[in-house]
Formats: sequence, structure tokens, C-alpha cells
Amino acid sequence: MAEFRLPKNSKISRGKTWPSPNDKENIRKFEVYRWNPDDDKNPEVDTYYIDMNTCGPMVLDALIKIKSEIDPTLTFRRSCREGICGSCAMNIDGTNTLACLCGMDDIEGDIRVYPLPHTEVIKDLVPDLTHFYAQHAAIMPWLETETDRPETEWRQTIEDREKLDGLYECVMCACCSTSCPSYWWNSDVYMGPAALLNAYRWVVDSRDEAREKRLDELEDPFKLYRCHTIMNCTKTCPKGLNPAKAISSLKKMMVERRG
Repeated sequence: MAEFRLPKNSKISRGKTWPSPNDKENIRKFEVYRWNPDDDKNPEVDTYYIDMNTCGPMVLDALIKIKSEIDPTLTFRRSCREGICGSCAMNIDGTNTLACLCGMDDIEGDIRVYPLPHTEVIKDLVPDLTHFYAQHAAIMPWLETETDRPETEWRQTIEDREKLDGLYECVMCACCSTSCPSYWWNSDVYMGPAALLNAYRWVVDSRDEAREKRLDELEDPFKLYRCHTIMNCTKTCPKGLNPAKAISSLKKMMVERRG
């Protein structure tokens, strides 16, 4: 008989409940994932209560308020607060998104905040994206050229430049890849939506001269073809991009080059 066991530290328990400001009327309840690698405890979900009259509108505002005024041990990434850096990616109310772009008015009931799924957790809401970034580096996210460098800049027509719209805006937040079941089960060999969207961005760039080399690198049963067009990536992208469409375009290119 087969026996399945959850990995160590995978069972989540109820953590600390912080006092609620009873003298306030506009209160929101937050349940936040907590895990500290420096102790032997399993992950916990701590409960916080926030006075919304003294808090900004975004989930990131609430997390900053929690860390600043209630629990300074809470750990998470943040930087630009404008949806540009992608550092505050996390799972909020069951959806991967950026905390700085997620308005609390759009969430009904209690607000639940977890780290991105299918990632090793460094601490609390901070995922380990080492493998994710290595996959991005593998698609060569830079111009590959053989001709001499121009005196001013690499130029392209307006039409060619428009082909990059919906691609270059990717901030590598990992929301799409960590929402993809194919990536969950095959992340060691499948490049994932984020890396493939960026791969397509460089393949269609008219200034790049390594199109065939890039496509050769993706000619593999797993790197590209583990995508089953589930569309989770497109649904969850906080920038409104469409990785599934980019991946489909790459598959089409693969067929066309075979004649």
C-alpha cells in the first residue's frame, strides 16, 4: 500500500491573534502566513486587525502598517509601490498578484495573504525565486547581434516596435509561472510562462539577430510544450499581459520553421 507524507514544515497551524482596536468601527481582518526558518515550528497563520480609516487602500499599505505598528517581525519584499519592480508578488485572496496593485475594496470578507505557491519560502511572505531567475537568464534576455554596433542606436520601424507591446512590460514578478499547474509539476524542465513570454519578446524583436538560435534552444519536449493553454497565467498577470498567447505564437513558429 502506498503511503504519502507531507514534507516537513508543510502543515499550517493557527498562529497568534493580535488584539483588535475595539474603539474603531472600520476594521478589516487579515490572516497572514508566517514561517521562520530559524525555529522548528510549522508554518502558522497569524491574525491581525487593521483600522481602515488610518490605512491606505492597497494590501501593501496594510502589510506596511502591520509591520510598522503591530508586528515588526513580519517579513515581505517591497520596493517601488507602483507595480513596476514586481517585488511584492504574493498570493492574496487565492490569486497571485502584486500587493501594491491589489485594492482591499476589491476583496470581500477577510483578507488572506500567503507567499507565491510552488516556491520554497525563505521567510514569511518571501519566496525563493533563484530557479525562476535562472530560467529567465537561460532565454538570453538581451540583444544578440553579429553586425557592428551602430554609432547611435539599434533602430526599428514603428510597426516592428509595436510587436513588443504586451511583452516588454513584464516585471518578472513570477505571478504567472507560480499559478501554472504545468510549472508546478515540471518546473525543473518546463521554462514556465514568464520565461517563455520573455523568450518570445526577444524572438520577435527586429533588432535581434539570433532568432533561429533562440528557437533551437526551445526545441525540446519539455521547455516549451508542457504548456497546455490552461490560461491561469493570463488570468493572474497583474500587468494584464497574455503569456499564453506568446507561448502559442512560439509553438506556431516552431511548426512554420519545420516547413
